[in-house]
Amino acid sequence: MVGLANHLRDEVALADQLFDELRAHTGDPPGVTRASYGAGERYAHARIAALARTLALEVTTDVAGNLYATLPGRDRAAPTVMIGSHLDSVPHGGNYDGAAGVVAGVAALARCRAAGWTPAQDITVMGIRAEELSWFPSHYIGSRAAFGRLPADVLDGCVRFDSGRTLADHMREEGFDPDAVRRGEAHLRRDAIRCYIELHIEQGPALVGAALPVGIVTGIRGNLRYKHCRVLGAYSHAGAVPRQHRRDAVMAATAFVHALEQHWLAREAAGTDFVCTVGQLFTDASQHTMTKIPGEVRFTMDIRSDDNAVLMDTHAELVATAARIAAARRVDIDLGAYMNAPPARMDGDLRALLWERARALDVPAMDMASGAGHDCAVFANEGVPSAMIFVRNDHGSHNPDEAMAIADFAKGLRLLVGLIESLG
Repeated sequence: MVGLANHLRDEVALADQLFDELRAHTGDPPGVTRASYGAGERYAHARIAALARTLALEVTTDVAGNLYATLPGRDRAAPTVMIGSHLDSVPHGGNYDGAAGVVAGVAALARCRAAGWTPAQDITVMGIRAEELSWFPSHYIGSRAAFGRLPADVLDGCVRFDSGRTLADHMREEGFDPDAVRRGEAHLRRDAIRCYIELHIEQGPALVGAALPVGIVTGIRGNLRYKHCRVLGAYSHAGAVPRQHRRDAVMAATAFVHALEQHWLAREAAGTDFVCTVGQLFTDASQHTMTKIPGEVRFTMDIRSDDNAVLMDTHAELVATAARIAAARRVDIDLGAYMNAPPARMDGDLRALLWERARALDVPAMDMASGAGHDCAVFANEGVPSAMIFVRNDHGSHNPDEAMAIADFAKGLRLLVGLIESLG
């Protein structure tokens, strides 16, 4: 080996500068906003593409607007090593969620160029569109579209929460081709990809708690997401109606949420990987008042596990629970449509290679699962050998207080560069 991972000072400085530029140009106090198929994401893609061209990388986009920057290898026909992540953010989010992986990929290829090192096969950095479900209520839009797997109804059925316009409209406005996406045109093929590697900030507290800079991911939880849950009872007078005559939507909703927590506790006691969140729970602001029995409640649920059978069993139990509570309390409970993103396992050989490189490069690390979803799951579930590197990040994620230290990023970058050098 030529020791690519031992000389990264210039590349870490380049990455630090890129992070500063992204923050400066997409800042939206108190954080950053890079809306999917919006101005902030557009800037980030354009900046990465411009840098890639200065490194003499081959730059292309697909019909959905995903960005590809390729360092040609010695055998152009061999399956490609891919490094990727997304460049959008949640509204008023942090600067590193998603972007750290793309910046790391470009910095790794900058190191290859500086060393004059040509890999055995192409190495492609992918800047992925629309990973954050905050904007359009559908998971992994960009990466599924790259494989030709995005359902056609997502393009016209998903509207962006801030504009009320469809995904197809926004995609077309940015200069891409939703009709080709609708037809299932695929830019990526499983057999043309040797492996996929994603560096990402950790979005929980495990690395901070363990005082370690880097995590090697074992798997990515799948999820069930319910965006349109509804309890419909009857509005009536708060003082005049006895309990047995009430059709109280709030009481029914709280009974359901309590039953959900009991289900969680049972899963936890059985040692099952499982978490759930009721992220929104609200009455109708135009109708509710202190002196009125609430007649309608809406809420959302996000349920995650590393076992998709657990998720689907939970769905069946929640449907039955909703029917039982609805009958007892004389209300209607409709959980609405749900989305299911299946879990993904990381490739054992790549994980072993990451551990070998971590020990050789003296990068302190730990094994850990990812509670959050990532585009890496799409690649893994397409059959592409996949791996993830987590970088320590204080104060969580999806908020403006993300605090990834550049020294920790440097260790994650070192591990990434060591891995791609090991791959040849």
